[in-house]
Amino acid sequence: MVQDRRSPQPRLTDVAEIAGVSMKTVSNVINGYAHVSERTRTRVLAAIAEVGYRPNLSARNLARGRSGVIALVVPRLEMPYFAALAGRVVERAEARGWFVLIHESGGDLAAEREALEGRFPQRIDGLIVSAQHLAPADLAARTDRTPLVLLGEQTFGSVAHHVAIDNTEAARAAVGHLLGLGRRRIALVGATPGPRQQGYVEALESAGLPVLPELMVPITANSGEEGERATRALLELGAATPDGIFAVTDWVALGAMRALHLRGLHVPDDVAVVGFDDIPYARAVTPSLTTVSPDRSALAEAALRMLEAQIAANGGAVPPVDEQVPFSLVVRESTAGIHP
Repeated sequence: MVQDRRSPQPRLTDVAEIAGVSMKTVSNVINGYAHVSERTRTRVLAAIAEVGYRPNLSARNLARGRSGVIALVVPRLEMPYFAALAGRVVERAEARGWFVLIHESGGDLAAEREALEGRFPQRIDGLIVSAQHLAPADLAARTDRTPLVLLGEQTFGSVAHHVAIDNTEAARAAVGHLLGLGRRRIALVGATPGPRQQGYVEALESAGLPVLPELMVPITANSGEEGERATRALLELGAATPDGIFAVTDWVALGAMRALHLRGLHVPDDVAVVGFDDIPYARAVTPSLTTVSPDRSALAEAALRMLEAQIAANGGAVPPVDEQVPFSLVVRESTAGIHP
């Protein structure tokens, strides 16, 4: 019979004894000090899991003058991409002993600016903002000194820490996939100046194809309804029907597919469709949606690592880093077809 080494209230000494190290070493591992060897860290973490030891985070944070709370600001949690991203941030933050306060900006510039100034109901140690409208000038005007990391396709130069995928390259990959299928009249649903539109244009130009303004359709919101409306407007122009669509988000792509279906067009036989974000619904619709899939776990880990460095600096200067994490193109039925 395997002995259960867990006790009702495991202590630091229990962890040290099992790991064969000093209590100071255990404390160093729990507090994330870098000078502990990876082998020792692994042994201590295994001992912590074995006895079920949970450090008194409130006392530890109080002793350090910290709250143990970070804030994550996203446009809307009802959007599956941001809900999934929030899940990854919470998961990675818990491993660091941090609690995550999630705040919705509604995609509003004023709300994003308020978040930059640390206007939250409780004290926070760090702030992650998925920005849609913030500009470098907003960062330059910021007075709050809370450690900050920005997410999203906008770039901010050397003003703040920023994590994202290479949105231009991802869009190039999406359009390049359609081109590789022999599609030559490819529409952009959700056209707006930015990295994804830039990638669309670059892919067409690299293939020697004209960039036709009538195939670049704007939207007013990131929604299926807007994707459907924009695609319907595109189809009603009277010009030749596109044989491929690149939508700037999966939500928009799903709306585009509905508009095509209502028009009697088949996906992908008549029109192949690629989205962006790899939301859970992309796998559940028929046909399932080919999409750009950002590595959300890598996004969350990089953002928290940047916060960690700033928090550890205790107000000292940490040069801003602009980091890119991986993405992949997930090919599904909306371009590959349904195979029995």
